Amino acid sequence: MPQRIRAIVAGETVVDTRRAALLHETKHLPVYYFPEDDVNRALLEPSERSTHCPHKGDAGYWSIRVGDRLVPDAVWTYPDPIESARFLAGHLALEWDAVDEWFAEDAQLFGHPRDPYHRIDVYPSTRHVRMSVDGEVVAESRRARVLFETGLPPRYYLPAEDVRVDLLVPSDKKTRCAYKGSASYWHVQAGGGRHDDLVWTYPEPQHDAEPVRDLVCFFNERVDLELDGKLEERPVTQWSRA
Repeated sequence: MPQRIRAIVAGETVVDTRRAALLHETKHLPVYYFPEDDVNRALLEPSERSTHCPHKGDAGYWSIRVGDRLVPDAVWTYPDPIESARFLAGHLALEWDAVDEWFAEDAQLFGHPRDPYHRIDVYPSTRHVRMSVDGEVVAESRRARVLFETGLPPRYYLPAEDVRVDLLVPSDKKTRCAYKGSASYWHVQAGGGRHDDLVWTYPEPQHDAEPVRDLVCFFNERVDLELDGKLEERPVTQWSRA
């Protein structure tokens, strides 16, 4: 990665490097790996934890200690990776959420490392979009904005005026996307039951999601989505539920 990458815990810099590598692995978010010399080993304590990955080998762990604060098992490495992963030798990785602040150059990063091969496009659409939950219509619109994101199903963001907001119940859940920003969620009370965290919006999006600011989106993995009268097949993703 060409950017300077820094990782900070309790005000102390654990990593400061211009030689970060980004590992892409099927069904996983990308992960930064850092040359051992660019990690502040004075802040690391050995851990007894070890794990095995069939694609990378056996991993050993360290905890991060800054003063009285201990972040257990936050750092790992593959000291003797399998042949197909030899490029990981001599590198360390950090658990993303174990770090207080991540920076690329002087821009703070959120959620996970940004993937240079990741793309988001948003297109306005006048197609007839209809969402139902257990047979009850919860949204209907011809003013959708469709967000296409690498590796994910198309997402249909709708104006609140086209959504049965009387069926929405605020949720405490918040998530952070590295590309779109912080999302707020609602449950949906429909079809005779409550469907938790089924709807989200980006009230203060980052630039990639600016076209869908304040619009409402449903997990099409968990609702019946009709486009121009045709029922779409539900995609299967990590957000699907039985």
